[in-house]
Parts: sequence; C-alpha cells; structure tokens
Amino acid sequence: MGILNVTPDSFSDGGHYLELDRAVEHAIEMAHDGADIIDVGGESTRPYSRKISEAQETDRVIPVIEALKYELTIPISIDTYRASVAQEAVRAGASIVNDISALRFDPLMASAIARAGVPVVLMHMKGTPENMQDNPVYKDLVTEIMDFLKDAIDRSSKAGIREDLIIVDPGIGFGKSFDNNLQIIKELSRFSSLRKPVLIGTSNKAFIGHILDKGLSERDTGTMATVAASALNGANIVRVHDVRKAVETVRVIDSIKKGATIHLKNPVTKI
Repeated sequence: MGILNVTPDSFSDGGHYLELDRAVEHAIEMAHDGADIIDVGGESTRPYSRKISEAQETDRVIPVIEALKYELTIPISIDTYRASVAQEAVRAGASIVNDISALRFDPLMASAIARAGVPVVLMHMKGTPENMQDNPVYKDLVTEIMDFLKDAIDRSSKAGIREDLIIVDPGIGFGKSFDNNLQIIKELSRFSSLRKPVLIGTSNKAFIGHILDKGLSERDTGTMATVAASALNGANIVRVHDVRKAVETVRVIDSIKKGATIHLKNPVTKI
C-alpha cells in the first residue's frame, strides 16, 4: 500500500503532494514501482495534529481520486474516518476505506461502508490523534489490541459489512510507546487468530528514528527492517512511503517463507 498524503502537515511527506499534478504523478510512480493499493489521505493524523473541516478534506482528496481513477488499474483507498468523505471518495473511484478510528469517530461510517460494499481497514488507536501519545499505558498490550479489534469486527458485521471485506491494523504509533511498537511487530503472528488480513504501517515513524538516531529523510533502511520483520511475522499488507524498496524487501521475505528457488538471469558463480 503506497501512501499518498495530500496534506500540508503529515509527519513524513506533508506538503509534497498538495498540487494535483504532483499527487497524480507520485501515485503513478508508486504503481509502476509495484504498489498494489494507493492510499489517499487528506488529513494528517500524526500525534497532536488538529482536525480539519469535512469540506477541506473533501476538497483535497476527491480531485486526486477522480484523476487517478483514469490512470490506475490498482485499487484506490481513502484514508478517512468521516462517512461523508468516504462516500464521496467511493463515488469518485475509491474502492477501500481505511479508517483509523475503526468506525468509532463517525456513527454513520459503518452503514456507509456496508452500503458501498467495499473493504474496510479497522485500526486500533488509544484516544485520538490529539491526545493518543500523552501517556499510552497497557496492562497486556497485544491482548488489549486484539480485544479492541474483535469488538470492531463484531460492530462491522452487525452493521452489514461482509466478513471477507474486513482488514485489521494494530496501529503502530497510534497511542503506542516505543516499546509497544516493537512488541507489536515481534508478536504480530498472534493477530492471525483474528482470521483477517493484517495491515501494518511502520514507514518512517519516530520509533525507527529513535533506534537509529536518524531524521525523517534517513529512515529508509530502518523502515525496510520493520517491513521485513512484519512480513515475516504475518503482515499481509505493508503501508509505506517508499514502494520500490518495500516491494523488493517483501519479495525476498516471501521467497524465504515459501522456500522458493529463484532462477537468476545472471547467476553469480564466483565470489
């Protein structure tokens, strides 16, 4: 899943793709690099971010989705917690809804997704973006996240969302401490018990910078390490900024998991 933030203030690429032409060009580039999904977001949900209006979010994402509908053959995802934005996005060409609130912030979201008949990503978050990092504390981290996601799955099903259209995300960086993020990746295989595809988004996040003492523009290697670990531990979808590197990373991990023999075009016979 390639990230396309059409925002001025997202933590990693804020302001880079506000112009329609640049956003479309970047999405096409990610598709060429091997993205299976393009995730379009119009509101930053980084820690301590402030909400924007529904109209602002709609104005940012809908023109991009409408343009990409004619440029891409892969699915477009809309990253929003607002039902009205999700509905407009689906009408414009989106076919997945990625909701960081797991349908909690907008009481109309569940029914809107059910009517649209599209897949939904349900993400765990403690609190809201404005306060989620104030003091995130858990007694049993993974069990509490799984219980939250089980409840979200149950609410989705009761609202009429098909079971086979539900994807779960443990919410790296969303109400999580440094140690919490590492533990989630380490124990990611436990989420397979939910019997849903698992999405994980570690790309360029602060815990990687803390480990490596690197700024935002220097976290590619650390990000790919987390992508590899996540894929090895059961992630089905990785949400990333650098699609090309992630595709190569996942390809190697998939080969390791499958034990596949790769026939090289130019095999190295001498070292």
